[in-house]
Amino acid sequence: MAHRRRAFTMARARGARGLAWGLLAALLLLLAAGCLNAPHPRLRPNAAVSATFAPILPAAGTAQSPTPSPTQAATPAPTVTPSPTATPSPTPLPEFTLLFTGNIVPARCVQAATESRGNADYLYAHVAPAIRSADLAIGVLNAALSDYPPMTGCRPTFVLVGRSYHADALARAGFDVINVATNHIKNCGLLDCGDRAFLETLDNLRRAGLYIVGAGENLDQALEPLILTVKGVRIAFVALGYIEPKAYAGPNTPGIAVLNEANLHEAMARAHAQHPDLIIAMPHWGPEYDPQPDYLQRHFARLFVRAGADVVVGNHAHVVQGVEVVDHVPVFYSLGNFMFDQDWSEETKQGVILEIRFRGARLVGWRFRPTVTEGDGTVRWATPEEARVILQRMQAVSRPATLVPLTAGEWVPWGEGDVSSP
Repeated sequence: MAHRRRAFTMARARGARGLAWGLLAALLLLLAAGCLNAPHPRLRPNAAVSATFAPILPAAGTAQSPTPSPTQAATPAPTVTPSPTATPSPTPLPEFTLLFTGNIVPARCVQAATESRGNADYLYAHVAPAIRSADLAIGVLNAALSDYPPMTGCRPTFVLVGRSYHADALARAGFDVINVATNHIKNCGLLDCGDRAFLETLDNLRRAGLYIVGAGENLDQALEPLILTVKGVRIAFVALGYIEPKAYAGPNTPGIAVLNEANLHEAMARAHAQHPDLIIAMPHWGPEYDPQPDYLQRHFARLFVRAGADVVVGNHAHVVQGVEVVDHVPVFYSLGNFMFDQDWSEETKQGVILEIRFRGARLVGWRFRPTVTEGDGTVRWATPEEARVILQRMQAVSRPATLVPLTAGEWVPWGEGDVSSP
């Protein structure tokens, strides 16, 4: 009996332990099942991330809010590309013409003829339109113009003087500038009137509205350049002569600027001091009646050029002389007689009007227009045959000959690189 109780007790104990282990096993199974069905906290979906990748669709029957149109980016303002600045065309340089004549001598038979006619305008009537058409016309007066002394009449004499009205006739003909650095400018008719006729000559020219150059009440005045502006170009004119010592100005005496080396350099220095664009030298030089320039003319021509002259226009010979180029500067040695009573030879009756054309301050060409002066002083255009002879004579003594065309009025073009004589 006791044995059965112990057996039963042990059996109960084993049963109880078995039940406990069973319950424990069941509990573990339940916990395991719960853990398998529960989501892992690290894998829980994130609503924000889900909305990004899987947007929630509206339920059926729910009004759908209109999808806003995508905002358009503002249209950028068009980039304005500036047009390239057009290169302005250079302003054309002004062109102008300077006109030069040979000797003007309204004395002796010319003076007598104008007195008998009562005027002097006929002297230049044929050529006055050409003179007036130039931008600046320059003449060379080789006589005194004064009403003080009695006139010489129409007879041979070296005393050359005309009445004051010739100054007005020159102005009406179209002249602007008168070169008075000449050998007969201090002549005084039939009287020994000292400097009176000379000083009256300068006054009469100024009164007529003409500019003068090359003489004055003393040497200092005589050496002063004449400065004029033509179409914006500043031009200095220098005039000196060496023919007649009685005409020379002194430190305290009136007269012309004597042409020697010292005065040449002084006059040119004064011209440069005025800062001109051009310098025109006008010497009164050389032997009479010789078509060939002499050594002294050539010497002074080179000095003028080396001192800065842009053009040299000489006179005095009473016949035409040639043209030479010195270091690219044209030298016109003599234009002959423009108006005089020297009708004893064809050569002394003939001359040329020289026209020089400039573009700005650059010389671009020149031409010759031959003329003939009659015994009463009338100046007319040369006939074609006369013109050919005059130009042929000039061409024969020019260096090179091509500087003087044989056709009257034909322009000789000029520019950089043109011929130059040694």
